[in-house]
Amino acid sequence: MELKNVLNNVKAQPQYKVGRQLNDLTRQNYRYKNLNSQNRGLIKDLIGKHTDNIRKGRGISSDTIRRESYKLYQNREKLGLTPNDLKDVKEILNTFKK
Repeated sequence: MELKNVLNNVKAQPQYKVGRQLNDLTRQNYRYKNLNSQNRGLIKDLIGKHTDNIRKGRGISSDTIRRESYKLYQNREKLGLTPNDLKDVKEILNTFKK
């Protein structure tokens, strides 16, 4: 499963299925194998906050991605995020950018 497939299905599927697809993607795709279950939940929550904008075709703004990335960077030790994890989360968020 690829990230673009999840992006295409966001508009047509309910929230729980989108979350399941994101979880499957981060668990099965070799690029995101370094993310643990806590990090996968974090990604699911971040995308979940902005699902309405994605469904309406607006996507996630660059400013929002920057703010979310900054919050994650500030709390990286508390959340247990490595530099690679931060890079992967930002890459996933950038996929949903409009």
